[in-house]
Amino acid sequence: MSRTSTAKIPGAEARARKGLRFPSFSVQILLGLALGVLLGWAALAIGPQADGETPNGLTTTLDTIGSSFVTLLRAIVPPLIFTAIVASIANLRTVTNAARLAGQTLLWFAITAAISVAIGIGLGLVFQPGHNTTLTTAEAAEPSSTGTWLDFLNGLIPTNVLGLGASTDVEAAADGTFTADTGISFNVLQILVVALVIGIAALKSGAKADPFLAFNRSALAIVQKVLWWIIRLAPLGTMGLIGNAVATYGWESLRSLASFSLAIYVGLALVLFVVYPVLLRANGLGVVSWFRGAWPAIQLAFVSRSSIGTLPVTQRVTERNLGVPSEYASFAVPLAATTKMDGCASIYPAISAIFVAQIFGIDLSITDYLLIAFVSVVGSAATAGLTGAMVMLTLTLSTLGLPLAGVGLLLAVDPILDMGRTAVNVAGQTLVPTIVAKREGLLDLEQYRAASAEDLFDDEADAEQTAADAPAAQDDAAQDDAAQGERELAEATTRA
Repeated sequence: MSRTSTAKIPGAEARARKGLRFPSFSVQILLGLALGVLLGWAALAIGPQADGETPNGLTTTLDTIGSSFVTLLRAIVPPLIFTAIVASIANLRTVTNAARLAGQTLLWFAITAAISVAIGIGLGLVFQPGHNTTLTTAEAAEPSSTGTWLDFLNGLIPTNVLGLGASTDVEAAADGTFTADTGISFNVLQILVVALVIGIAALKSGAKADPFLAFNRSALAIVQKVLWWIIRLAPLGTMGLIGNAVATYGWESLRSLASFSLAIYVGLALVLFVVYPVLLRANGLGVVSWFRGAWPAIQLAFVSRSSIGTLPVTQRVTERNLGVPSEYASFAVPLAATTKMDGCASIYPAISAIFVAQIFGIDLSITDYLLIAFVSVVGSAATAGLTGAMVMLTLTLSTLGLPLAGVGLLLAVDPILDMGRTAVNVAGQTLVPTIVAKREGLLDLEQYRAASAEDLFDDEADAEQTAADAPAAQDDAAQDDAAQGERELAEATTRA
């Protein structure tokens, strides 16, 4: 007996003690956040290099770490969306069901957007941000690009089968020469369309498409494994992103736009901590479970300021933590990432339009407020595939006939506001699929109630633990067999 129990110590118990050396993933994220803030303050205290413009080495390092992590996440987006959507269509086996789920999803996009824009308009009237600022119209500047109602059609039709395109940034030097930086960009909406068409075509092709669908399932498994590796770097990425934000932006720029910034963040907080919980409770879902499950994506969105960069994590928490079936989540979450933006498309443009009207001395009528609501609800679909709150803001201002030069007044605080906007965007992108799945009877309620940040790694962790346990289990089994043999031999000797 003592031999057997001693033999088991190097196995499961020893591994349990070893596992205690590392904090949980949630704690790692919080540690990364805290360390990033400290390093950001240190970089801010050091200041720029001697020329007064070049960032110091610590700021550059933080920027490199954070941007590299977001780049890795963005790199996995195209193959993840394509393979996941093709697989989901193959699993649904019916276009009708997919169409119904898509309709319900878009309906809830509109419902939450309408509530959010109403809050934005109300706060704009209460805070009067255009009247409570030290800025003047002399500081206004035209935006470099604007959003239009044709952006949806322009972005919907794929330029190629992969939904990829080339982007070139040209800069003019002081000596008259030009430099060009060419890269590859992608449009999530176009990839979504391509994947839907190919998935439906595969279904219509019958048995001939089985090898392709089998290959797609294998590719999806590989992409998800790579995604898991990238997500494991989230604590390090969080440190770099928040550290660079603190070092680069500080809070000095908020002084002249304090009322405007406060109105934005109050609106974002009301949507995230009041509206969403009310909708969850109205649909019979626990609020704490949702926050616990969705928080890794919300937190990453806040520090990264990128809904597209956060998309892989958003989709993963929606499936693994919140219990939304992958067949539906793989379609709904990418669609939400392009059209579901309660922060950027509802709260922000509503308050910003009121700010611009007030600072230019333009009185808005009831019709104008209705137009703001209309643009917020429908405009996010019209600009689907285009990123940035400025697209929605310029679309709103141009629709109302307000001066586009007012956009230049808000650029100083945009990065700070963008953190909160993106967090609310991503929160809504997990909320709507969860509500729709619950209403359609698809949600795994047991998984939803048990949601935690650690559920992101359940499958992989279980597989790795099983592989790690196999040798120890074999050793334990061998020890048990030996002990059993000794007992049987002793009994046989006694009988003899």
